[in-house]
Amino acid sequence: MSGEPTDSINEFFYSLKTYSFVVADAIDKQADSLAGTIRDTLSKSEWIPESARPTPRRIPVPERMFNAVGSGGRGGWLDRNKWTFAMVAVGVAVVVGATGYGYSKRKKDKKKRRAKKAGNGGRREVVVIAGGSPHDPISKSLALDLERRGFIVYVVVNSIEDEHVVANEGRSDIKPLNIDILDTDNAQTAVEKFTTYLSTPTHAFPGAHPHNLNLAGVILVPDLTYPTGPVETTPIDLWSDVLNVKILSTVVTAKSFLRVLCDFHSRLLLLTPNVISPLSPPFHAPETVTVAALGGLATSLHRELAPLGVEVCHFKLGTFDCSAMIARQQQDRINAARAEILSWAAPARIAYARNYIALSQKSGNSGPAGIKGSSLRELHLAVFDALTDEKPRRVWRVGSGSMIYEALGKVMPGGLVSWMLGSARKNGNGGRKEEGMIMGLCGLGSASGSAGTSEGSVEWERV
Repeated sequence: MSGEPTDSINEFFYSLKTYSFVVADAIDKQADSLAGTIRDTLSKSEWIPESARPTPRRIPVPERMFNAVGSGGRGGWLDRNKWTFAMVAVGVAVVVGATGYGYSKRKKDKKKRRAKKAGNGGRREVVVIAGGSPHDPISKSLALDLERRGFIVYVVVNSIEDEHVVANEGRSDIKPLNIDILDTDNAQTAVEKFTTYLSTPTHAFPGAHPHNLNLAGVILVPDLTYPTGPVETTPIDLWSDVLNVKILSTVVTAKSFLRVLCDFHSRLLLLTPNVISPLSPPFHAPETVTVAALGGLATSLHRELAPLGVEVCHFKLGTFDCSAMIARQQQDRINAARAEILSWAAPARIAYARNYIALSQKSGNSGPAGIKGSSLRELHLAVFDALTDEKPRRVWRVGSGSMIYEALGKVMPGGLVSWMLGSARKNGNGGRKEEGMIMGLCGLGSASGSAGTSEGSVEWERV
């Protein structure tokens, strides 16, 4: 009884091997037949000089691979069903490949992921999370998961309030690291003290043999929330804040840790969103510009630090299920868009408001509306692998839409992207009528007005 499964498996692989040879022979003979046909056609073409014509060569008719099935059949079974057989073979290959990929993925997901410990059983691997707020769900989730897997996690903060947020987590191995990024001298001094701490032997518990710590990596998580709106109505101060907080502060943070990263041959991980920016949609210029700049920073740092033994991994994030209040967040986003429109000048409202509201209903800062995000566990596993794999990938795409939207952004025409996002060309109606319709979209229009309203109020109420 024990030999029956083995015999079945052997018979299956033998049959698969046999049919593979049959398909290969059929493909070879079809290719030879096509080449002979082309050669024969060119040899008879009068528009080709006689000296350049190939000599005709007939390919012998191939023998039938299978005997005729039934008394009325003249050809072999494969000749009569070659396309069906080819499609079946391709389907089998796809199924086998998908099964193998799924099996390897499940096996990798079930792999035990724990940080290395010191000889005395204490924790020795240190991870620094910087660039984002301690309130950020991505940063907070990563800190908690890495601590559960045996890391000592330091969260970079720059205020007493943020220190209290980290301390209130109640985890002894999640600690605040106070570094004022705005003060470069202070930041450099704080990092030097941190390096000294890492190089000093520590005791896991009283009486334990001292051991040295190791910096596994630094994870840069810039704030993933970006302002939206037309470039015409976006204040210069807001542009300055975005560029300073999300780009310049990331550069300063990375620069401050470069020396300690080189000393410990650690990893540098940079996380950026990858759903909105690849499409470069309207009203998302700050995010598009920032993500493109951070992507260039990751590529440049990789080429600079790879010869020094420091791996730089760029995480391109899709959409994650960070909250159960997705519908409420979407409605709040739409209400905020409508309120923002009221602060624009009348020409800007007429030009942009309709498309801005349509886009707000279809997308948000984290991705298209109505699409369920991936579990944060996917990000946790990918970050752990990037910190511990011997040769990690340079680019990691994690989360719903992280790969497909980047591919669509590269191959899809711009007009089709705008249509998908709800953009429409402004019609030729008068400005007052268009503005009244926009006020209706914002929920401020009314079919009837009171007699005591002013002239301006009556204008807003025309829909």
